[in-house]
Amino acid sequence: MAGATGPKRQDTRKFFENLSGAGKCIAVLTSGGDAQGMNGAVRAVVRMGIYVGAKVYFIHEGYQGMVDGGDYIKEATWESVSSVLQVGGTVIGSARCKEFRSHEGRLKAAHNLVQRGITYLCVIGGDGSLTGANLFREEWSGLLNELIQQGLIDEEAARSHSHLHIVGMVGSIDNDFCGTDMTIGTDSALHRIIEVVDAIMTTAGSHQRTFVLEVMGRHCGYLALVSALACGADWVFIPEMPPEDGWEDNMCQKLSENRADKKRLNIIIVAEGAIDCHNKAITPDYIKDLVVSCLGFDTRVTILGHVQRGGTPSAFDRILASRMGVEAVLALLEASTDTPACVVSLVGNQAVRLPLMECVQMTQEVQKAMDEKKFDEAVRLRGRSFENNLSTYRLLASQTARSELQNSSFNVAVMNVGAPAAGMNAAVRSAVRVGITEGHKMFAVNDGFEGFYKGQIKEIKWGDVGGWTGQGGSLLGTKRTLPAKHLDAIAEQMRIHNITALLVIGGFEAFESLLELYEARANYKEFCIPMCILPATISNNVPGTDHSLGADTSLNAIVEVRPKNRNTTNGLEKIMRRQYINDNKHINVSIVTDVWYFPSEKKRNSNCLVFFFRIDFDGFKGCNTPEYPCTDLKS
Repeated sequence: MAGATGPKRQDTRKFFENLSGAGKCIAVLTSGGDAQGMNGAVRAVVRMGIYVGAKVYFIHEGYQGMVDGGDYIKEATWESVSSVLQVGGTVIGSARCKEFRSHEGRLKAAHNLVQRGITYLCVIGGDGSLTGANLFREEWSGLLNELIQQGLIDEEAARSHSHLHIVGMVGSIDNDFCGTDMTIGTDSALHRIIEVVDAIMTTAGSHQRTFVLEVMGRHCGYLALVSALACGADWVFIPEMPPEDGWEDNMCQKLSENRADKKRLNIIIVAEGAIDCHNKAITPDYIKDLVVSCLGFDTRVTILGHVQRGGTPSAFDRILASRMGVEAVLALLEASTDTPACVVSLVGNQAVRLPLMECVQMTQEVQKAMDEKKFDEAVRLRGRSFENNLSTYRLLASQTARSELQNSSFNVAVMNVGAPAAGMNAAVRSAVRVGITEGHKMFAVNDGFEGFYKGQIKEIKWGDVGGWTGQGGSLLGTKRTLPAKHLDAIAEQMRIHNITALLVIGGFEAFESLLELYEARANYKEFCIPMCILPATISNNVPGTDHSLGADTSLNAIVEVRPKNRNTTNGLEKIMRRQYINDNKHINVSIVTDVWYFPSEKKRNSNCLVFFFRIDFDGFKGCNTPEYPCTDLKS
């Protein structure tokens, strides 16, 4: 996670067209626990390295393979990473190596690299793996001197391999590394968790049960926190923010109130490292026994375990890994003798380079703060994203007492406009509950502006949006109707209901709708109110935002189709043409096929790969190698 005061970014403005890898040897390894998306990073490193003219080597089985040498270190080819993008885990293997922690082990590893001319190393793993790589780099000169003294290499070999350049990428489902907003594998693990929660909620509702789910996160509660936010869990336990004394009574009271509000199920999510304020472990079985003894609810425990690591990577992880892999090769090629080891991170929507050891030290500071019971400091060090997720969960999970609500004169209308998109209902739920917490009166408009001018408007309460988070489509109903032809009727309904603010959740039609209302302000004082659009469309074509609600879900639907129909592309091409006619930014990163047609580019591209994008990935630039030519479509 990006830290509160993150390390300074390195300049990455050069483009790879000006770089050459001729005569250089790059090795890539995966170390520590596996994570979905690691293969995408390996693939990007291999193909980007080959593209710029470098030799690229696989180091199988992590640092153990580097120490053992031999067949564990093999030259990679373009074809050797074909069809690995959608494969979970790591195809080159990963292992924790005790021998590499010793000086003798690192000496063997150095000898094996020098024998193959490798002086550029890309390490994909957690903070322990990256720390080991940095130590290896710092000892490099001394290791070479020892190899000379032992007669294993000559002085010429030492001179030509005098510097070892290191670049790291963080592969960890826990998202526990400071300096990056997301680590490779986190998004896929969240998908596994939400899939299980969605399945459990159907059976829990049928039998009016309470389920306690344990998710991974021994030292970091990101998975537990964000999955609780994504599924609307009743309670969540994370190691960074232990509950205060008396939490047992508070939790049971909340569960009881939810049942009293006719909610048929309860979901409690627990990180495996959850503790109370006295550092005593909070286990799923303890929570189950507590609920049964205090409330008498039928309660079950589900421990997800390693299923969170398994399965195919999500579209986001495929894209993230591919972008990071390209950036890692660029960082290696641009490195000078005094360039510190860096880690490729995601900050906002950009792949950036940060000093490796600064990020490692910040990560270690989080655990130190937790050990010293400085939990507020630990949350702050996790970064702004973690802090925001925690405050958002707290805001949406528990209703503020009526006596504590602020006084507000705002009547806020919430509506959906345009085609339905995944996430619309979660957005409505959030808007309604935040509005109520702020003291506003919230109104729901059914069926877009068509329902607005017909008067399909009613007040919506806190409990009315319970369970909306995981629902697809639009529960409010949505239409593509624009308001221009019904301005008089819409203005009349605003007067009737005294609407003083408007939130429109939708795609380009929503954008156009607010523009029409804005332009009509001169003639209708009712439209002179705060108005806001929240972009929600699978086409991701709303100006002013990098991502719209629904785009990620639709990408995942596409990448799920591709492995099941590898020999049947017609259906997938129809899906793409129907849903992505104006949005082609991400497709050739997350899916690799034989031929793709991009309507707005009018190009035919064979085996289009991530490195045919520029660093900012703002658009498709075309393929320029003899093996993969581009030709314009005739028509």
